[in-house]
Amino acid sequence: MNAPSSPSAGSSPTEPAPKSPGFAAEFKDAVTFRAFGLVLGGLLVQLAFVLSYVGAFHSPTPERIPVAVVAPQQASAKIVAQLNSLDGEPVKATAAPSTAVAREWVMTRRTDAAFLFNPKGTEDTLLVASAGGPSVSQTATQIAQKIEASEKRRITVTDIRSPNSGDGRGMTSFYLVLGWVIGGYLTATIMGMASGSRPANRPRTLIRLAALIPYAVVSGVAGAVIVGPVFDALGGHFWALSAIGTLTVLASATTALALQTLLGLLGTGLVILLFVVLGNPSSGGVYPAPLLPPFWSAIGQALPPGAGTTLVRNTVYFSGHATSSALWVLGAYAVGGAVLAWGASWWREGRRSATEVGSGAEASATV
Repeated sequence: MNAPSSPSAGSSPTEPAPKSPGFAAEFKDAVTFRAFGLVLGGLLVQLAFVLSYVGAFHSPTPERIPVAVVAPQQASAKIVAQLNSLDGEPVKATAAPSTAVAREWVMTRRTDAAFLFNPKGTEDTLLVASAGGPSVSQTATQIAQKIEASEKRRITVTDIRSPNSGDGRGMTSFYLVLGWVIGGYLTATIMGMASGSRPANRPRTLIRLAALIPYAVVSGVAGAVIVGPVFDALGGHFWALSAIGTLTVLASATTALALQTLLGLLGTGLVILLFVVLGNPSSGGVYPAPLLPPFWSAIGQALPPGAGTTLVRNTVYFSGHATSSALWVLGAYAVGGAVLAWGASWWREGRRSATEVGSGAEASATV
């Protein structure tokens, strides 16, 4: 009879497999309050995105499109009054003293169109500049054609500044600025998520701000190369576009850095809300301000996407006219974001110091 075998030397008894905590425990561990909050936040951003874009674009309606009117003195007042009394106020007419002045107003963006009345015949002229927004030019044309048909007159439309052949429907400015804005806030976000990026103290914030400058310059130049030499969409303005791109990226990136330093993850959500959910549909890239609902029309030029789009479009097509407000807006975001980021890091340092002092005093009291 053989003796029972003994475990080999050096072996250890088999350990029992760990017990599964069970589905309920796993669910409780996975679905934390923080996770629920993040999912809810994502849902709210998604719904806000749909609401903002559909709200802005679902039914473009003209509202007070600026139009110059050139006509003899006795007819001018009547035509201006007739245009301004149209149902829904689709246009805002202003008498111009001459055709040259009216043309200048269109090219300097004081008006979007100019109506030239011919007192010696039945065919009038409408001057438009579709490079400033083809949808507005088309809408102004439709309004003029409807009025002329009711008066048994005809209208000839003359486009005095159309988009470049490589610019299609004049959307390149919008897409270019969209890329700059997204690149700016994504880079700031990546810096905040990178290994060793916390805590966001003042020296580290200054390092991040300094790093954003060469990134913004490279982004501006690269964007100008793409829309210029590569695709010839907005050619002939390389250095101006490079500078605009640098400023736009800085405006987006420093603002994102500031909000993320101040509010953490909530700051990232706020950046997306401002720049993507609200900024893009209100920018004037798809439909210019006169075709947008009041809310989107009001906020568009106060946000980097709208200011950047206007700055690029008017620099390329309208000799830089009507760009001062856009420059101030982008400059305010760039400088204000940098100052707020530094101030937020200082504030966080103060909070951390106060917490550490309080924890040390509490520990001493318990000894």
